[in-house]
Amino acid sequence: MSSTDEPDYRPPQVPTVDEVAANERADRLATRSIKTEAKVQGLRMLITMLDLTTLEGADTPGKVRSLCQKALTPAPHSDQDYPSVGAVCVYPPMVEIAREQVAGTDVNVASVASYFPSGQAALEERVEEVKRVRDAGADEIDVVMNRNAFLSGRYERVHEEIRELAVASGDAHLKVILETGELETYDAVRLASQIAIDAGADFIKTSTGKIKPAATMPVTLVMLETIRDHYLDTGQKVGMKPAGGIRDAKTALRYLVMVKEVLGDDWLTADRFRIGASSLLNDLLLQLEKERQGRYHSKRYLSLG
Repeated sequence: MSSTDEPDYRPPQVPTVDEVAANERADRLATRSIKTEAKVQGLRMLITMLDLTTLEGADTPGKVRSLCQKALTPAPHSDQDYPSVGAVCVYPPMVEIAREQVAGTDVNVASVASYFPSGQAALEERVEEVKRVRDAGADEIDVVMNRNAFLSGRYERVHEEIRELAVASGDAHLKVILETGELETYDAVRLASQIAIDAGADFIKTSTGKIKPAATMPVTLVMLETIRDHYLDTGQKVGMKPAGGIRDAKTALRYLVMVKEVLGDDWLTADRFRIGASSLLNDLLLQLEKERQGRYHSKRYLSLG
């Protein structure tokens, strides 16, 4: 059903974010220490939550096939049975190639759409691109919010557009990218998060990874609290995806701690939490080998895909 068939959307009244308190709480969460068995469990869990990503103009079918192999078998030369990642994330022309490579496995295919990363195209064109990647076999579709409309205060327009993209995505999970680095304030992040959720987002996502700052712990905390409050109000569980700048296992574990503290164990699953990363996986594997052997594994045993 088109959003034009629904009652007029009224922008939500969201609580004001205490910026100082949000920064302080994020700093406190970042000091939590995870050791021994809990650390190993967390590192393995993070592998399953990765969206292994290649979003470059130079992407080729061969590069995408290599990425998919890495997603399926993260450490091919190890004697350990490491889990596969949550998804591979590619540009629309590469969806069918990725779909062929991971067919019959637990690895999902995610595609950016709606004229990523700017979103600067007519709504009809963005909707058509979402439909194309859906029909090509994408399990998940990452779309960008219209920041121009949001920053201009046209919140009804933002909601209408996301709603249309949600309808176009069909059974595929819709991840809505807020591009928080352009939103300027935590209050804006909170409002944008709620609008995206109201419009049908299955996940809300911090960033495209194409601008700085990308994911930060305080911004992610604000988004997690929006998800928590929405769940308490409605019973609906929405997923979270920080993306951009999370390059090492130590940082990723901090995000995992924050998810557990704010949302609880129900969100410690790839169905509700993802990290968008292209370089994090190898560090997770190196840290796991260090925990197992007491020393760092040589990087030459890790695949480059």
